[in-house]
Amino acid sequence: MASLSFIIGIIGNVISILVFASPIKTFWRVVKKKSTENYNGVLYITNLLSASLWTFYGTITPDGLLLITVNVTGAIFHLIYVTLFLIYAPRDKKIKTAKLVAVLDVGFLGVLIAVALLAIHGDTRLTFVGILCAVFSVIVYASPLLVMKTVVRTKSVEYMPFLLSLILLFNGGIWTFYALLAKDYFVRVPNGIGFFLGTIQLLLYARYWKPQKLKKMSENLVEGWQHDQPLNNSSLISSPLPKRSAD
Repeated sequence: MASLSFIIGIIGNVISILVFASPIKTFWRVVKKKSTENYNGVLYITNLLSASLWTFYGTITPDGLLLITVNVTGAIFHLIYVTLFLIYAPRDKKIKTAKLVAVLDVGFLGVLIAVALLAIHGDTRLTFVGILCAVFSVIVYASPLLVMKTVVRTKSVEYMPFLLSLILLFNGGIWTFYALLAKDYFVRVPNGIGFFLGTIQLLLYARYWKPQKLKKMSENLVEGWQHDQPLNNSSLISSPLPKRSAD
């Protein structure tokens, strides 16, 4: 009979694949328009590096099969995203992106793996790779902080989809639970942070969800009717949103 940690890991694989697949809509738009518009490729490059590192970690840790399967899948998804970005990005952005891929996803990753295999041995190797994986995962999980800042500033959740925020919350929670069962601190710490940030996102979503905007519109309509004067339409529109830089 499969252990509880293995079952939880399978569920984590499924949820993580949904997270990896979430940018498909963005890149479908990129392919249709043959342009990356204002999207930024840095997030996909760092995600590719993170998934590759976790795959390596899975190969050197006991019972790392589920970590390997989920992160190989994630690496494949993000390799496709980065490739499409390189194909459809403007020339100047394409050159910058290609350099970043060469530095991070080829050079940096290659050096880390070589150092871990050739210069570090035993439990120290596992600790070295585990700490690096945890650091990069925290960076990836921290990326929504910019989106949350935009939500607070604009009082709008347009650029923070509810479903994605919910999936990220579940993803962080399920892998934290898996790490507790597997007693893996390197998986537990970043995913615990991810679970916390996912909770904050949902709280922000509840705070700035559209019904509050509708309530404000109703109050403005009542106030305008009471004063028997035309309403200024600009009072019914939220502050302009910044240009979209990434999904």
